[in-house]
Amino acid sequence: MTRRLSPFVISAMVFGFAFLYGPIVSLIVYSFNESKLVTVWGGFSTKWYGELLQNEQILSAAFLSLKIALMTGIIAVVFGTLAGMALARYGNFRGRTFFTSLVTGPLVMPDVIIGISLLLMFVSTQQWFGWPEGRGVDTITIAHATFCMAYVTVIVQSRMSSLDGSVEEAALDLGARPAKVFFTVTLPLIAPACIAGFLLSFTLSLDDLVIASFVSGPGSSTLPMVVFSKVRLGVSPQINALATIIVGIVTLAVICAGILMYRQEKRRQADIQRALQQAGY
Repeated sequence: MTRRLSPFVISAMVFGFAFLYGPIVSLIVYSFNESKLVTVWGGFSTKWYGELLQNEQILSAAFLSLKIALMTGIIAVVFGTLAGMALARYGNFRGRTFFTSLVTGPLVMPDVIIGISLLLMFVSTQQWFGWPEGRGVDTITIAHATFCMAYVTVIVQSRMSSLDGSVEEAALDLGARPAKVFFTVTLPLIAPACIAGFLLSFTLSLDDLVIASFVSGPGSSTLPMVVFSKVRLGVSPQINALATIIVGIVTLAVICAGILMYRQEKRRQADIQRALQQAGY
């Protein structure tokens, strides 16, 4: 039975969503503003998008940020999935609480502390091993993957804790090797969590300013760093156009991931029903 929402609940929802998305909607609207003054409406225009596509500094920074975010997402998903599986599947081993605290520590650690500690680590490893030589894409990617891995670990661990391990045990009893069980049974089951972790890591890396400022060097300015340096001199309509494009890309990625996970969940439910029917239940 579907319950009707009360006027108070509807009002609270409208206020909450307006508080969350009102600034983003105003930013999108003013990205089509004809006037150079971002707070004064001068008519509809798309000229700032055209000028944005000719701004080599912003385009170069955007390409660098997308490259770093993609590599960060892949690295964070691989290592975060392994860590999440270890914490979820190996039960209450000695020191489990300690390791769980270490993994989730970056979630509550201030970005300034993470940035300083990673900078000191890179300086030390350069003095001891000669790597990395300077600061650039490699150091930013490693720094982003470090704290993004914690988010993926929590998501995958939560997903695996809710799964029935008897399916994997049945596959092992039937003679499948552990690697085959992982790729044919476990990985499809936790794929939604991995996709969610990748999208979250991608977004966090694309958005990071503080940590990247510590571990970057000349010629490796990411998009948030370029935008922040420009905003300090005044908000440009090109920044509104750039933010609108990013919002569109993120929204499209979230919709695609939602559709993919919905179809996968429906397929999984259909497989379960088919298996129960074949078993005579």
